[in-house]
Amino acid sequence: MSLVDFSQLPAPPVVETLDYEAILASMIADLRARDPAFTALVESDPGYKILEVCAYREVLIRARINDAAKAVMLAYATGADLDNLAANYGVARKVVTPANPEALPPVDAVMETDADLRRRALLSLDGLSTAGPAGGYKFHALSVVGVRDADASSSAPGVVDVYILSTDEDGEPSTDLLDAVQAALTNEDVRPLTDNVVVAAPEITEYTVEATLITFPGPDATVVLAAARAAVEKYTKENFRIGRSITLSGIYAALHQSGVQRADLAQPAANIVCPAGHAARCIGITITHGGIAS
Repeated sequence: MSLVDFSQLPAPPVVETLDYEAILASMIADLRARDPAFTALVESDPGYKILEVCAYREVLIRARINDAAKAVMLAYATGADLDNLAANYGVARKVVTPANPEALPPVDAVMETDADLRRRALLSLDGLSTAGPAGGYKFHALSVVGVRDADASSSAPGVVDVYILSTDEDGEPSTDLLDAVQAALTNEDVRPLTDNVVVAAPEITEYTVEATLITFPGPDATVVLAAARAAVEKYTKENFRIGRSITLSGIYAALHQSGVQRADLAQPAANIVCPAGHAARCIGITITHGGIAS
């Protein structure tokens, strides 16, 4: 099965938009309809203050209902709620880096992100099949500790090429990690007997982002550039995936934060296309201020 793009799902009707003023107005109208003595109710009236308190409390209750509804949806659940939801799929959050209580100061464990856990939970449905779907191989590879990303394709009949990125900064998988994934994927409960699984590192293309930003008068250029840099870092990290291309339009979208009048991108000069078995890693981001324009 293909992964669902959660960002494209419509907002569920059960999660309502909260409007304090609308709730307060509804309560005031209800009170006036019940007792004509309150038709001249003003904000200084004690009754009005009571309704304000009631309206605020209703907003809190509705917000709690919204949160409870999201907690049981794979697309929206986070933290411990997502852990419990993923458990329904037989998936547990991975420990990326174990805790080190002996260090000074003690170091907490680094856990798998919500986005990665959510992705594995959805892929786990493919993992139930032993017919060799690509999603199944990806799920079992991603379940190995130390794997950041995985992809599966076939270059010849009966051959399954599985590429993995490690959680290390450069993404290069060690020999031990490759062997661990190979062992996980050659289990008879995972692969068809006729499949020959080959686990390998992808070809990684390194690139830099070099841009000049023109800002509008008024906003602090330092703040604007910092926001643009943070957005570019987020884009490059999220797209350091096997088979995920880096596009100029994606970088421009990240650069155009509030306060940016124009963005001039020097590097990369063109889209970085990543077919199967390839990934692109950003090794540097340089954003300079090119002046002010209206």
